[in-house]
Amino acid sequence: MTATSTGAVGREHPRLEGRDKVTGAARYAVEYPAEAVTYGWAVPAAATRGRISRIDPAPALAVPGVLDVLHHGNAPRLTPDVDPELFLLQEPTVHYRGQFVAVVVAESIEAAREGAGLVRIDYDTVAHSTVLSEHHPGLYRPDKVNPSYPTDTASGDFDAGYSAAEVQLDATYRTPAHHNNPMEPHATTARWQDGRLLVQDSTQGSSPVQATLAQLFGLPREAVRVVAEHVGGGFGSKGYPKAAVVLAALAARQVDRPVRLALTRQQLFGPIGYRTPTIQRVRLGADAEGRIAAICHDAISQTSTLTEFAEQTAVYTRSMYAAPHRRTTHRLVRLDVPTPFWMRAPGECPGAYALESAMDELAIACGVDPVELRIRNDPAVDPDSGQPFSSRNLVACLREGAHRFGWAGRDPTPRARRDGRWLIGTGVAGASYPARGLAAAAAVTAAPDGSFEVRINATDIGTGARTALWLVAADALAVPPERVRIRIGDSDLPPAGVAGGSMGTASWSWAVIRACETLRERLRDTPGGTLPPDGLTAEVSTADEVRAQRPLARYAYGAHFAEVRVDTDTGEVRVGRLLGVFAAGRIVNPTTARSQLIGGMTMGLSMALHEEGVLDERYGDWVNHDLATYHVTGCADVERIEAYWVAEEDAELNPAGVKGIGEIGIVGSAAAIANAVHHATGVRVRDLPIRLEKLLGR
Repeated sequence: MTATSTGAVGREHPRLEGRDKVTGAARYAVEYPAEAVTYGWAVPAAATRGRISRIDPAPALAVPGVLDVLHHGNAPRLTPDVDPELFLLQEPTVHYRGQFVAVVVAESIEAAREGAGLVRIDYDTVAHSTVLSEHHPGLYRPDKVNPSYPTDTASGDFDAGYSAAEVQLDATYRTPAHHNNPMEPHATTARWQDGRLLVQDSTQGSSPVQATLAQLFGLPREAVRVVAEHVGGGFGSKGYPKAAVVLAALAARQVDRPVRLALTRQQLFGPIGYRTPTIQRVRLGADAEGRIAAICHDAISQTSTLTEFAEQTAVYTRSMYAAPHRRTTHRLVRLDVPTPFWMRAPGECPGAYALESAMDELAIACGVDPVELRIRNDPAVDPDSGQPFSSRNLVACLREGAHRFGWAGRDPTPRARRDGRWLIGTGVAGASYPARGLAAAAAVTAAPDGSFEVRINATDIGTGARTALWLVAADALAVPPERVRIRIGDSDLPPAGVAGGSMGTASWSWAVIRACETLRERLRDTPGGTLPPDGLTAEVSTADEVRAQRPLARYAYGAHFAEVRVDTDTGEVRVGRLLGVFAAGRIVNPTTARSQLIGGMTMGLSMALHEEGVLDERYGDWVNHDLATYHVTGCADVERIEAYWVAEEDAELNPAGVKGIGEIGIVGSAAAIANAVHHATGVRVRDLPIRLEKLLGR
């Protein structure tokens, strides 16, 4: 039996839940019915650093319908030995502006909102530091970078190799803070009953939320149930339990009624995480033909005083291109700001912008075509670990992309193409992202009527994961997909990891396939093929099999090509075409795969031209904290965008042969656009986003 015995995998299919979503039948976190439901509204701190000296809830409590105001003086107690980010309403200390310090609970959302604006809070403040700088006196070397990479790496002798190189490049690149803005905000409905806690949460993984809530409230894990049947996006920000679910659970315990709590759009800019600003110095030393001898990537980022989060910015450079002399470093500074966290392709996304921009600059310095430069520096084995690649098709992506894009014959001279007042340019960038897999468990039941039910606590955050697992199960069971039902998004189901790190489908499909294989074996051994009334079930965990994988370098790869035009009078940049080609193993569902890749590429376009968290250093808070002032790429900004993939078989991944696709689409796309802007204008922008004033007057 193979995993493609019915041909469901690889066939285009619409989302199983598509009709429910467009008709409103799909329930999100604050849409589940609940009797006597109340509403919570979070109150953020107005101080940057200090302590709460006084809270006066009386004006809020006077609002008709307000039931209670929770704060550090009266909230239910939490277990202290937890993530400080989640130790909410327990102490008067304020670590950053916007930290949640109170919750108003009311009979209506309108009363809760009005009451939240009336809570009077006084603070004793102290001096604070909020601005990231390469000269900050607090810079230090963290013990590791996210999630568990070594902070620094070195091989060969970079300084000697760089000094001896015929061509040297030394450039610093900067990226600003970027903010996750999922369509559904962080939101929760929480209720307590008979000592058990039920939450419907907008999360990328209900199993971690279950474990965290059990720890916070001192409960056995089985006393907490977390449901996340439908989630309206996450982009990393919902990959770990965040404030909304804790505040809702606290409030529900306090008032002994169900509580619905959704953060506002403005409250998503900070307390739930963001992509840290980065300062990256890249040095490349090469011969005249562009073969790199020495490469160094030094990355600086920020974290909060509350929790350390070190973005793995330079990790991208460790395995992307060959060079005998290598060094990467990460340095961090603790500031009085919210804690940064995961955002689509954490580390690899900003790191690729710097390295792939530097590769373009090196190509120009050497007089080598940028596609050819990358091909010449393609390594035979992983430069970081020395291990073989399970598969590496970066060159195939570059060549296929160049062919589809029409790269041949490109004049490398900047400002060579013009259409009226528009300057035209093209650019390219490579991309890679780790192809990981984590242990998961799945259960499959065969019913007497010939149908099957697959159960796994996977989470579909809009990626099409539910549909992909359904197709995988149908093939593994060797039955038509119509005979298979799938249940996901509930901590009562067999446990599985988060939808993040481009490892969801790879990990979950592994468990589903093994459970289906086990069930088929048991069905063959069933006397006469007769099933009991409640069916026959197989449940399997992949923990041992995942641990037994042999060490290899496993990555997905891609190549981005961009064509831009720049108005010579205004500096306006328009991306006329963005094309990506990817090598990501077997594609389970081309419909949703293309959607994911195009979505990532669009976010990269947004990163290149639009997105920037503008910090007010007086308060350590962003002044543009809504979608009117924090511009995200919209339909009018995307003119022509194409995503393709090369056929790739990799037997060293998982039974489905898949690699993640949710994040590689954003990796490198901003650099391709920046490189195209340079080709069009001759202006090299090394600090994103590429705004009008950075192109005019140079």
